[in-house]
Amino acid sequence: MSEWRRAGVADAVALADLERDANLVALGQVFPPDRFPFPWDGVRDRWAGTLAEPGVVVEVVDGEGRLDAFLAHDRVTLRHLAVHPDRWGQGLATAAVERAAAAGATRLWCLLDNHRARGVYRHLGFRETGASREAVWAPHPTEIELAR
Repeated sequence: MSEWRRAGVADAVALADLERDANLVALGQVFPPDRFPFPWDGVRDRWAGTLAEPGVVVEVVDGEGRLDAFLAHDRVTLRHLAVHPDRWGQGLATAAVERAAAAGATRLWCLLDNHRARGVYRHLGFRETGASREAVWAPHPTEIELAR
């Protein structure tokens, strides 16, 4: 199986690149790139802040010339998870969720229209809490909270 390592500030660019690559495939219907270009600079800056935030753990799996997966969590919430589309279906998302859960993170927010991710989370025992909020990035789709 793939080896996870702790990410550092030097990984902010690669984290933003992986988030872009996964989102363009998984969420093109939510964030049509011709109308809502991926906010790469903002995502990179968010990663820089996340990497520096006390109590937040960011781990990655290195691929060939890129990251294959990442997860970020604190003691309660799985904040970010992505797997490169070339690695979908190989157990990395499950491994990421279990790593975060082992540290106590049993809540997360997911885009309502991210059907693939919601299916993975449902399979891993997450259920909707009934809470929702507006996503940060335009067009500000709905996010729902899940917990297990």
